[in-house]
Amino acid sequence: MKIGDKVSVVDEDLSGIITSVNGNIVVFKDEYGFTYQYPKEKLVPKNSDLYENIRVVKKAEPKKIISKKHQKNHMVLDLHFDHLVKNPGDYDSFERLFIQKAKLMEVLDFCRKHNLKRLEIVHGIGDGILQRMVMDVLESQADIDFYNKEILHHQSGAVMIEFH
Repeated sequence: MKIGDKVSVVDEDLSGIITSVNGNIVVFKDEYGFTYQYPKEKLVPKNSDLYENIRVVKKAEPKKIISKKHQKNHMVLDLHFDHLVKNPGDYDSFERLFIQKAKLMEVLDFCRKHNLKRLEIVHGIGDGILQRMVMDVLESQADIDFYNKEILHHQSGAVMIEFH
């Protein structure tokens, strides 16, 4: 800092032009002609060139990563038999129901293990045997809530499960 430099006081609305420098003490005059004395560490240069020629670099905003358990899209399990095996005609009705029940239990365990919050089970409308099996399994489970996707549950082909 030298005589003639413009300075501003840190933490105060006060600025002026330096009239003298005595060691660590700087004397300056404000725009009204009043003189002030401050130590050098309380003053900063008031030079607009320092601030005007700085390039502003815009950085890309980081993408927020959403964990699986907080995703808006819930997991869907379709229990229609042709989605579960390659050759559905090779199984009788008892084997079909057994495989569907095993798949349901496997997916429920997967959801709990990975802390998923919601699961939709599509069982279809059909004659109600698969729907009854799904309801029996869900009623035997702890720490879940479930409800039919439609208001008239007998017309609904799906059940929504929420894990606690």
